[in-house]
Amino acid sequence: MFIAMNRFRVRRGQEAAFEQLWRNRESHLHEMAGFVAFHLLRGPVDATHTLFASHTIWASRAAFEAWTRSAAFRAAHQGAGSSRDLYDGPPQFEGFDVVETRLPAAADA
Repeated sequence: MFIAMNRFRVRRGQEAAFEQLWRNRESHLHEMAGFVAFHLLRGPVDATHTLFASHTIWASRAAFEAWTRSAAFRAAHQGAGSSRDLYDGPPQFEGFDVVETRLPAAADA
């Protein structure tokens, strides 16, 4: 598996607008082979911004890379620059290859 994260420093007072932008956005992720899950995370708050992260799980790094080259990716990100006033700097990407996964034991029926 591969986890792709983008960290966003959202200016204080713009959190609701940022969340609404993501809720109303057509991501096209469901169209992509290898897409597993998406989460939008709200993190710590400081004097200037609130930290958010988009957290996407993919079956493999290759599946994620295929997404970044796809028409669906371009469609999902068109107009992204129009909301610059929400951010305290550009997003920061981080990609992780999953080394180990632990899941809860299945309940005995």
